[in-house]
Amino acid sequence: MKRPYFKIVCLSASLFVLGATSCKDEPKKPKQAEVTFKKEGTLELIKKTNDSVIATLDIEIADNEFETQTGLMYRESMKANRGMLFIFPDEQPRSFYMKNTRFALDLIYLDTDKKVVSFQENAQPFNEGSLPSNAAAKYVLEVNAGLVKQWQLAVGDSMAFKPE
Repeated sequence: MKRPYFKIVCLSASLFVLGATSCKDEPKKPKQAEVTFKKEGTLELIKKTNDSVIATLDIEIADNEFETQTGLMYRESMKANRGMLFIFPDEQPRSFYMKNTRFALDLIYLDTDKKVVSFQENAQPFNEGSLPSNAAAKYVLEVNAGLVKQWQLAVGDSMAFKPE
């Protein structure tokens, strides 16, 4: 009589261990938090031909390694009156890409004198292709796609900005 009881206890213990190991929760993946806009200055784009203000934007400034590498990644959108200004320590040819960027952008490349030297229009979300400056640039301004065309921005136009 002791043997059937022993078998039941062993079988119950085995099922308990089996159930405990097979019912583990799947590992949870961390969710990427939405990065929010932080106004760090105001920027004006100025027409070369008549010095009129083309647009005024609230800007975030990317001026360190982390901010430069991350840019507008992981954000769902950006309001039309906003942009991100990248400030580099020197003037040289630049190249950007749209990895982990969820909305289309126009990229405006500017030299040390804050003059537009080139731009890339309608850069597509998640595209990891190169978006070169085609000239030496110290600053890069990212704005929503379509604004370069809407503003009729041209090489030689300039910007003025003041940090907060």
